[in-house]
Amino acid sequence: MQTVTDKFQDAAGKASFIRKMFEKGLELKREYGEDAVCDFSLGNPDVPPPEAARAVLHRIADDAVKPLGLGYCPNAGIPSVREAIAAHLSGEQGVELSAADVIMTVGAASALVDFFRATVEPGDEVIVPSPYFVEYGNYCGHFGGVLKPVPTRDDFTLDLPAIEAAVTPRTRAILVNSPNNPTGTVYSRAELEKLAALVDKTNAARGDGERALFILSDEPYRAFAYDGVEVPAILPMTRYAVVLGSFSKTLSMAGERVGYIAVSPELTKEDGGTLVSTLVLVNRTLGYVNAPVIGQRLAAAICNETVDLGIYRRRRDLMAKVLSDAGIEFIMPRGAFYFFPKAPGGDDGRFVDALLAERILAVPGSGFGRAGHIRLSCSVDEKIIARSAEGFKKAAEACR
Repeated sequence: MQTVTDKFQDAAGKASFIRKMFEKGLELKREYGEDAVCDFSLGNPDVPPPEAARAVLHRIADDAVKPLGLGYCPNAGIPSVREAIAAHLSGEQGVELSAADVIMTVGAASALVDFFRATVEPGDEVIVPSPYFVEYGNYCGHFGGVLKPVPTRDDFTLDLPAIEAAVTPRTRAILVNSPNNPTGTVYSRAELEKLAALVDKTNAARGDGERALFILSDEPYRAFAYDGVEVPAILPMTRYAVVLGSFSKTLSMAGERVGYIAVSPELTKEDGGTLVSTLVLVNRTLGYVNAPVIGQRLAAAICNETVDLGIYRRRRDLMAKVLSDAGIEFIMPRGAFYFFPKAPGGDDGRFVDALLAERILAVPGSGFGRAGHIRLSCSVDEKIIARSAEGFKKAAEACR
């Protein structure tokens, strides 16, 4: 007997490559020990949070007025936290945001789910440059939305003519993730300005009575940019921009599940706060109720800090050397903490299996919408990266 819907049975099948890596990793670690396995499969930040986090948590615990803060709070977030995050994002985005433009969410994932629930009707399309984060299809698909991948160019930059050609009357959003998971690409100001112009042109043609096209900027890796590269702010480019993010990576507090949605203040004024109030309602009715209150207070107190980004840059440089020495082709990531190299021989599944034989865990690129590549996460100690060097060489040679 079938116990789940066809939709989720299909989704489970597509996610099997992640499950396979996770289960195989546990098996290898049990058999050979933790130190014998090089696990590059998960983007789980391991760098300690900023030192200030410790003092903030002590202060929260000692707060006689709000002991621990374990009760409910407003669905949109603690008012003082919304104000603090709005001030932080105003500096980041170069526009003046108020608390009324910002909603606290249960990580960036629920921010995306909230947005799709509020704006997507069954059959509506969400365009995403591929490769892309594997869960996007599920996030919009929960509500009948259709993810519509548009391949990027060979260097992972945006193919703007292809994106424009993909827009139809059912297109509800263009979703970009920069710095990007899985490629580490940072989209340029020129690329994003052209994308914003496309959104404005499309909305002008649709007219006042039709539903808007949005540009969504998913930014959990915003702080992770290297070599002086700019991560352009999207909110000043169009009133139809919405920024979504979290503090999971920048503050190494992924388990606290604190994210946000920031709506262009121009749009808030234009629609009288309709989008924001609807997102707040959705945040409640989907069962999230509110983002974790201790995490909210912690994020608000240290949102202008980051983890030691130098650690991730050194890891990136070391991984680049390991891959180069193994003769594996890749584009140097300019942000985030992932590599998306080509699979020697062109078969990503075969290369992942060859790496497994060397006790190295990676994820096939086909799961991210780009076959022939693999994804490697550098959220691991430098010793693990260095230890993997010979294994990469052997696996690459076996696949050529």
